[in-house]
Amino acid sequence: MTSAIDSNIGQRRSIGRRPLQVGGLGLGTAPLGGLYRDLTDEEAQDTVDAAWDCGVRFFDTAPHYGHTKAEHRLGDALRRYPRNEYVLSTKAGRRFVPRTHPYDGSEGWQNPLPFEAIYDYTHDSILRSFEDSQQRLGIIEIDILLIHDIGRMTHGDQNPHYWKQLTDGGGFRALDELRSAGVVKAVGLGVNEGHAILEMMVEFEIDCALLAGRYTLLEQQTLNDLLPNCEKRNVSILLGGAFNSGILAQGVSGDLKFNYAAAPPEVIERVARLEDVCRAHGVPLAAAALQFPYAHPAVATVLTGARSADEMRANAESFERPIPVALWQALQDQGLIDRRAPLPEA
Repeated sequence: MTSAIDSNIGQRRSIGRRPLQVGGLGLGTAPLGGLYRDLTDEEAQDTVDAAWDCGVRFFDTAPHYGHTKAEHRLGDALRRYPRNEYVLSTKAGRRFVPRTHPYDGSEGWQNPLPFEAIYDYTHDSILRSFEDSQQRLGIIEIDILLIHDIGRMTHGDQNPHYWKQLTDGGGFRALDELRSAGVVKAVGLGVNEGHAILEMMVEFEIDCALLAGRYTLLEQQTLNDLLPNCEKRNVSILLGGAFNSGILAQGVSGDLKFNYAAAPPEVIERVARLEDVCRAHGVPLAAAALQFPYAHPAVATVLTGARSADEMRANAESFERPIPVALWQALQDQGLIDRRAPLPEA
């Protein structure tokens, strides 16, 4: 692998206007929470160790992942490393209490811990959630706190009710208190929809947003509104879901999940076309998928999930693999990526 100075992973980009920087590739920990398949504690530790060995120094988690399991596992793994050498983010918006209803498996977690979520974005709940995360992680210093899953994609017609908890109920005030006191270095939100980020930027000064998908080889509509606004307001995007839930990792011969569901025929057809162009240039689809979003100046880091050390190493190699400029030009010429999209350099 290339040296840390010259590598994509080793690059550092700032989070908004804050004195905080993250590397090009981060580790997202939904797989550590048992998304689609549970891991052993040893597999989780090995995955984090592999990320560290590859140069990854940004780790994102959430109470939602495995109903607090990912926070426990990530904390156990990270406490072996010097605290001043990595950046850690987690999320708030759900408080977890002992389960009173059977888990139906609809969220995709296998063998989650015996807790269930209560959505609550009010002032006291945000502060309580943050303290609970500190205890589960066993780490006091959390660098970034993100409001998790606010928006119509999660709450539907109930979203105005939860949005009011942030505005009138003091949720935004809690974020501001934590940031102003230096308890966290940056605040923002973690969502699957760009519109929620646009709404929050109007109401409250955020530093960053973790966006799952919405700017990938398959989706670039955020070039119309979100990404220009992020550049204008100096809001950093932490880009998750570069594989769109799986289909861009191995192409049409692999996992045909797209945005947490079965990929529709038109998506499968488009991925097949992307694969053909990549193959003609000797580039794995996964490498193109991971490197494409990082070329945008608003994207501070690309978060990749991994459920094993081998997966983590493969993702790191994909992120570092040299890709000829001709590939990106061919994808644009065939109408497979937006001509306004910044292209990675060779």
